[in-house]
Amino acid sequence: MSRAFSDIAFTPAVRAVQTRMGSRRNYASLDTTDDRRDRLGAMEAEFIGARDSFYQATVSETGWPYVQFRGGPAGFLKVLDEKTLGYADFRGNVQYISVGNLTGNDRVSIILMDYANRVRLKILGRARLVGIEDDPDLMAKLESPDYRARVERAVVITVEGFDWNCPQHITPRFTESEVAEATASLRTELAQLNARLASPNTSYTLDAPTELGNGPLALIVTGVRILTPRIRAYELRALDGGELPSVEPGAHIDVPVRVLKLAAETHTDATRRYSITASSSVHYEIAVQREPDGHGGSAGLHRDYQPGLIIRCGRPGNDFKLHTDNRSAILIAGGIGITPIQSMARAMAIDGRSVWLHYAARSYRDAAYEGELRAALPGAFRLYLTDARERMDVEAIVRAGSIDSVFYVCGPARLIDHVRDAAHKAGIDPARVRYERFSAPPIIATDKPIRVTLRRSGKVIDVNMSETILDAVQAAGIDAPSACRAGNCGTCAVKVIEGVPDHRDAALSTIERDQAGMMCICVSRAKSSNLTLDL
Repeated sequence: MSRAFSDIAFTPAVRAVQTRMGSRRNYASLDTTDDRRDRLGAMEAEFIGARDSFYQATVSETGWPYVQFRGGPAGFLKVLDEKTLGYADFRGNVQYISVGNLTGNDRVSIILMDYANRVRLKILGRARLVGIEDDPDLMAKLESPDYRARVERAVVITVEGFDWNCPQHITPRFTESEVAEATASLRTELAQLNARLASPNTSYTLDAPTELGNGPLALIVTGVRILTPRIRAYELRALDGGELPSVEPGAHIDVPVRVLKLAAETHTDATRRYSITASSSVHYEIAVQREPDGHGGSAGLHRDYQPGLIIRCGRPGNDFKLHTDNRSAILIAGGIGITPIQSMARAMAIDGRSVWLHYAARSYRDAAYEGELRAALPGAFRLYLTDARERMDVEAIVRAGSIDSVFYVCGPARLIDHVRDAAHKAGIDPARVRYERFSAPPIIATDKPIRVTLRRSGKVIDVNMSETILDAVQAAGIDAPSACRAGNCGTCAVKVIEGVPDHRDAALSTIERDQAGMMCICVSRAKSSNLTLDL
């Protein structure tokens, strides 16, 4: 089975150009897909029903195309069934170019735009004109009683094929209602902050720091650039202006942050681990996504890291090393997981080694490094956008690898698990599937509260089902070491004296778990109701 849209649009001449320009292999899978896309589903119907305009192209008897803007109340283009669209044709400037064209050639092409989210839906079909008196029941379905416009006829379109389109070069535009909705939470937060500042009980302020941390590597923030609305990149250089320790793709660095706790009107000092996204002998760059629902580290970093800030960091490390032989690499990134993956992609491209990068992001404006990666990996880069309903076919990606390809994946836990499961089903050696988590695995519904006894300090703490052991231990005033908080690094590993741990990390070896009795308390929990730890 093939994609209906590509059957129509990808003529022999188009395919020849795709081949010449190197993009044919990107679309070759559309010739053997299970998704025909010639019948509208619930997702398409919802999108169409929310639109208040679209662009319609027809073809004249002289061969010239004519594109017309059609507007009306939201939902005036209606999905009559999975193969049929219809709309009431409102009286316009009475040129009747589209109507005239359709009397001689019934082919139409429609583009529906969601400018705010940079999404567009393309539909190819065949149209017929229906007079008001010819089908009163149809007209009753298509009319919008509250919209003051004269209806001259109905246009009914039989869908031949459709495609969700790439959002490149779409400038976001917003209606008044969309702006009001988008800023509602900000206006509420501003009102709350103003009320707090006006309160006579407000006493805590957080001054801008000039220096943070006590690590062995002294750096200074020398630049900040905006990658996306939520992601900022920070340039770091040695405080003394000298050379920095060399790093390889996949490396990370632990940096100091201040976590603000408004409820207690205080802040705590902590460290957070971030990938080094670019480097030279004299600078590092890290990219940090602000996580409103996180532990506060990213928010503190976005707040405090300004040019001139001195930060005393840990020395760089690398738990996600890129292989150095000539095997090809298939790189898979989700969201902020692109940060280590993009440095790997650039390094392999510079070395002339075979590499493919698949990158899933929420929207085009959330896709950090997209432009640079597309330029660095011509014909070997694929972007999947959630708001454009583009799904990454992990099974197909895994099957497309060569017999010795090495897979690297970084992103949400569900993406990592999906890749690992697909590789297992394909019989791929687990050693060829390497991954790094950027967040802790989600709490499992069957997780229960745990009672943890800390042998050295003598404290007994209760860990509820929605918090980690590490969080509970630190909240009890114990200075437990930690770094990644995602089970990658092993910094938080402690010895289990009593109880049965439920290991969920990617850092400890079987020997470290079974013989040394260690567990990573940032992500792992317990199979028993009690644990005793060497803390």
